[in-house]
Amino acid sequence: MSCPTISVITPIWNERECIEELARRLAASLETIDQAFEVIFVDNGSDDGSVEVMRGVCARDPRFKILRLSRNFGHQGGATAGLDFASGAAVVLIDGDLQDPPELIPELYQRHLEGYDVVYAVRASREKETWFKLFTAKWFYRLFRWATDVDMPADTGDFRLMDRTVVEALKKMREQHRMLRAMVAWTGFRQIGVPYERAGRFAGFTKFSLRKMVRFATDGLTSFSTVPLRLASWMGIFVSFGSFLYGLYAVVRHFGGGTVEGWTSLAVVISFVGGAQLICVGILGEYLGRVYDEVKQRPLYIAVDFEDGCETSLRKGS
Repeated sequence: MSCPTISVITPIWNERECIEELARRLAASLETIDQAFEVIFVDNGSDDGSVEVMRGVCARDPRFKILRLSRNFGHQGGATAGLDFASGAAVVLIDGDLQDPPELIPELYQRHLEGYDVVYAVRASREKETWFKLFTAKWFYRLFRWATDVDMPADTGDFRLMDRTVVEALKKMREQHRMLRAMVAWTGFRQIGVPYERAGRFAGFTKFSLRKMVRFATDGLTSFSTVPLRLASWMGIFVSFGSFLYGLYAVVRHFGGGTVEGWTSLAVVISFVGGAQLICVGILGEYLGRVYDEVKQRPLYIAVDFEDGCETSLRKGS
């Protein structure tokens, strides 16, 4: 098979009910572009029969392939693995739950032909999302843009088309704690957004829990911003200044004949200062933990095999 013009990467983790419909809509959408394409399902340690369904799709259509990982390396790890194995001149990232419509890919590709290196999909609306999810998503992007020097577009996810030049740049960035949408924005290049209506899940339930959302947001902020460290410094200055003013107050009360409060006020001050110090140490520890992760230089993923139609091989390492 000749090198495809378009590669589509879709990380899969326990999406058995969605795969057949996803494959059908992807094929129908990509065929309207009239370019050679490949679709890489990245199996992220599924245990619900998703692999068997994907193999059925690949057996019928050799343009679909499976990259199996040895366990679940997270959504960003699965997407990274797909980027490493994709060979197209343009690469599309799309989730496997059909909330991002495959029918938008031709429009993304058309904007790419106009000269844009990155064409990202902007969520104009989000169907069946809770108010909490909408609220936190809205303010996270704004907080991120304030706290970093990365102009990450608001209301976007990983659904986007990237030129091969951008993909090669991303492949050089091997940090453990990843936020691909921010990394793409950091690389620069010519970028533009395309609005779309985000649907609810086609089947199943979300795998992105509140704990994962918080961890993902924390990884993004600490990977691209030193504002938390600066907050620690500002807090230290504030506490020190407050302690100085309180000391002046105590001296004035003492020489003015007033009675200085006893151990209660002293305990409150010591507790406050100690708490501030612990917060600062905690922030420093968060960064130190990331340094520790990086120096171990563990692989971002471990690929088991790469299935291309009826042929199984491992063409590239992890």
